Amino acid sequence: MAQTLYPTFRYRDAKAAIEWLEQALGFERGQVHEEDGRIVHAELSYRGAWIMLGTAGEPADGDPFPRGPSTTYIAVDEVDSLHDRARDAGAEISMELTDQDYGSRDFAARDPEGNVWSFGTYRVNG
Repeated sequence: MAQTLYPTFRYRDAKAAIEWLEQALGFERGQVHEEDGRIVHAELSYRGAWIMLGTAGEPADGDPFPRGPSTTYIAVDEVDSLHDRARDAGAEISMELTDQDYGSRDFAARDPEGNVWSFGTYRVNG
């Protein structure tokens, strides 16, 4: 089944965000569209799932997608090695590796603009 839900993020510095997501968390760059030095649309994949992002405008400029912190959970098979990769890349770990009472093993990292990326072994069976 094709993906139908795309978490979307706005960053002050979308170019730096793309580089950080690639280096620290292992995202892969897809399409990147730029106008006047701004990323107007970018797509990054993580193990077959896609997110979108771009450069945030100012609310005063009428940007319908201003920057703001968000949290995204991504299910992975091997969370320990990803935690180590993120830590080694200098990510701010906002929640250390934790075994949850519902059976998941999770950690969370904050990106340079305050968005929280949470990774764990839990998957919804639906």
